[in-house]
Amino acid sequence: MGSVKIILWKHDKKSDGSHPLALRITKNRKTKYIFTGKYIFENDWDEKSNRIKKSHPNSTRLNNLLLKKLSQAQATLLEAETSNENFTSLQIKAKVKSKGSNISFFQLASERIKDKYTKGTFSVVKSELSILHNIQEFINHNPNSPQLLIIEQIKINRKKRVSQGRKYESSINHEIKTFSKNTNLPFQEINTTFINKYKTFCTCYLGHKTRTITNQLIFIRTLYNLAIKEGIIDNKNYPFAGENEKIRIKSGYKIGLTKQEVEKIENLQLEPNTSIWHTKNIFLFSYYFAGVRISDVLELKWFNFIDGRLYYEMNKNEKPVSLKVPEKAITILKRYEVNKETSTDYVFPFLKKANQKSKEDIFIKTRNATKLFNKYLKRIAKTCAIQKNLSNHIARHTFGNIAGDRINPLMLQKLYRHSSLKTTIGYQANFIHKEADDALDMVLNS
Repeated sequence: MGSVKIILWKHDKKSDGSHPLALRITKNRKTKYIFTGKYIFENDWDEKSNRIKKSHPNSTRLNNLLLKKLSQAQATLLEAETSNENFTSLQIKAKVKSKGSNISFFQLASERIKDKYTKGTFSVVKSELSILHNIQEFINHNPNSPQLLIIEQIKINRKKRVSQGRKYESSINHEIKTFSKNTNLPFQEINTTFINKYKTFCTCYLGHKTRTITNQLIFIRTLYNLAIKEGIIDNKNYPFAGENEKIRIKSGYKIGLTKQEVEKIENLQLEPNTSIWHTKNIFLFSYYFAGVRISDVLELKWFNFIDGRLYYEMNKNEKPVSLKVPEKAITILKRYEVNKETSTDYVFPFLKKANQKSKEDIFIKTRNATKLFNKYLKRIAKTCAIQKNLSNHIARHTFGNIAGDRINPLMLQKLYRHSSLKTTIGYQANFIHKEADDALDMVLNS
């Protein structure tokens, strides 16, 4: 037997101290919650009768609304239990939420993205919102219009989104809310034809490369699987099954700098405290620690350095890291130590003005800084006559390229902070060429 109950969710609250009201669905000792979007203060809630007290100014209206939602949920639960299918609490939740309407791809996606936004994984949020905008451009475009006209309109739409985003305190939150109201694109429309046409659109109108398109297909597949799991759609028309769309991830080339190219950057003389000077320091600092991610470098504070070692926790997977501080990294730290006031100060200046209570603001300022670095790294490469595409992530590739096959894979796994040795071996294979080169020379020069 299952049960449905209205509860006051005390695990979360708004800034004014009010708590959300939710429907609690329990089936086979597993519980799911549906939030009503209504908030009240704890002293206005009657725990025994599960009703809003008369002390609340809108108690009658809200109690009637809650009673209606409770009746709908109980009816759905009864329907599920009298059928031959063994529904889970998650499937019952989906049926309650979709009662009388069909949850669209955009609406389900906005729920997933909102969850990631709440958890503070803003980099994922931005990339997934970008995919939703691409899909929206696809379903809105007129295939009979000239290609150049469609491309120009897409550019105009992007500029408009950026401009509108500045009007809101949280542009990300505004985008999520907008997609949560978008009832276009029911899952029934996402079939093999849709997938093939979307891939063509990405190539011809958005100018996407194969890997970018693959990432978007993975996102669509993830959402479709979630829709099946939550009972929004069945799997009979699953577009990624059998001989339908098969997602294959192709590995691209990973090219790092040589030791000589790194020395050119090290010897480059730049005016202190300029943006390009900071860029050079941060890029080299990342390389000196086996390619620490630039976002992690920017968040380093002075208390992360203890007894000649760097202690920090990776943003990507929250793994603790401890590494000896190399002499070359110490030289860079000394350049910034003059601005140190307390141990809680950032080492590098780009997050000093960020709102420390806002993870989103820290993310935005980190993202803006990395964009700036990529611009100046291009200038550094040109000045140093480096022909390779110099970017933030190439610091990690550079360490791998110079390490080659000289370091034991187990030690490289530790330096790279990889969870699996298989990942390390696969990654390092991009930079180990000696045996293949020797074999080629042996055949051609024998």
